[in-house]
Amino acid sequence: MTREHGLVIGKFYPPHAGHHHLIDTAAAACARVTVVVAASTVESVPLALRTAWLREAHPQPHVEIVPVVDDAEIDYGSDEIWSAHVAAFRAGLALRSGLGVAVPPVDAVFSSEPYGAELAARFSAVHVPVDPPRERFPVSGTAVRADPVAAWEWLSPPVRAYLARRVVVVGAESTGTTTLARALAAHYAGRGGVWAATRWVPEYGRTFTEEKLAAARRAPSDPSLWLDDLAWESAEFTAIAERHAALEDAAARTGSPLLVCDTDAFATALWHERYLGAPAPDVEAVHARVPHHLWILTSPDGVPFEQDGWRDGESIRAWMSGRFREELEKRDLPHIVVTGPHEERLAAAVEAAGALLARGWSFSAPLAP
Repeated sequence: MTREHGLVIGKFYPPHAGHHHLIDTAAAACARVTVVVAASTVESVPLALRTAWLREAHPQPHVEIVPVVDDAEIDYGSDEIWSAHVAAFRAGLALRSGLGVAVPPVDAVFSSEPYGAELAARFSAVHVPVDPPRERFPVSGTAVRADPVAAWEWLSPPVRAYLARRVVVVGAESTGTTTLARALAAHYAGRGGVWAATRWVPEYGRTFTEEKLAAARRAPSDPSLWLDDLAWESAEFTAIAERHAALEDAAARTGSPLLVCDTDAFATALWHERYLGAPAPDVEAVHARVPHHLWILTSPDGVPFEQDGWRDGESIRAWMSGRFREELEKRDLPHIVVTGPHEERLAAAVEAAGALLARGWSFSAPLAP
């Protein structure tokens, strides 16, 4: 029998496959579904993000995702506290009515929690239990927060992108950044299991430069144009940073708990300084927006300079390497410097990435009973 208006309530801290199954079950049984994302202000994953993640996963027109701040205590034996929670949930439902949308009364509450029957009774609705023992999807928000790696298979793409630990390999030209980034990702992918999906993101700036040069050669029909003939604008560096960040996010959505990046907006800002002799506030804004967790600086020491036709020169290499190190230290960004032959650099990178992952993830504790 199709219900008129189903209600799903949860913290979704963060959302996982069990949550999606719950919402899909309600969506299949109801003409309208309201999903209340009830977050407290003590929790560390923003309410807006959780709401956006659920809207992406459940785009059906009859499913409405409603964010609600609920800072009431948790005490299932207190009528007063129950009333405070229900008042917050009803306030979320009333938002639609305030916008002129006719919202029928809730006639079914879908839940996997022990308190589902009481919640339904307070809405004078039928309780529809959905896999209370969690046999179909053996996962919970508590389990995800305790060990995201173990729960990785139950997480949707945007949640994976949010949680993935991003390691950035940076360095001056001809210092082995690409070689190391590729090898680090391959090392983790070789572990199999959840790590088999470990990916690396190539430097988009290189692709942009190649395309820019090709276009310049075609425009005046002068194939003799070369890298030094190109004129750069600040907006191009911003475009490079934005596109690289988008490629990172796309890779993180389908990858493992570790994402390896060959450069980032931090590095792009320094290349902006190199070519235009000025800071890059728009690029720095990208750096501030996109989270990274560890930088690996490839030292030029012991690496012969190889001119592939795209690089400045050995003297510039030493200067740029110094600037990277100086800025990493000045900004207090977590980083290591790798030197020596490739095998030693890779071993140091693996150790640093392993230490990062071993530190785990930090979530603020939700309000507890």
